[in-house]
Amino acid sequence: QVQLVESGGDLVQPGGSLRLSCAASGFNFNLNAMGWYRQAPGKEREFVAAIASGGSTNYRNSVKGRFTISRDNAKATVYLQMNSLKPEDTAVYYCGTTLKSGPYWGQGTQVTVSS
Repeated sequence: QVQLVESGGDLVQPGGSLRLSCAASGFNFNLNAMGWYRQAPGKEREFVAAIASGGSTNYRNSVKGRFTISRDNAKATVYLQMNSLKPEDTAVYYCGTTLKSGPYWGQGTQVTVSS
């Protein structure tokens, strides 16, 4: 079955960096776009970044220049490098993909940016 397992979330000070990972299994990772999303308390889940199977990327405006999404097809893993973190980046971060059978999400990893 499809599995997406995120890791790498932590408590970090403003201005700090984190790298999130999402290990995928159960589908042909190489052929599918992957995305990172986040949900802050009391807010709806929002798009953060996406990477197509060919490697093209897309970001929400508020993270452009600070976050970088990448993928390692050999490891079936997608990454989110987050630099210059701000308190407003605090959220549970999810990776996701959409297959013919529907959308799939991981369990999420908590990122807290606070001094």
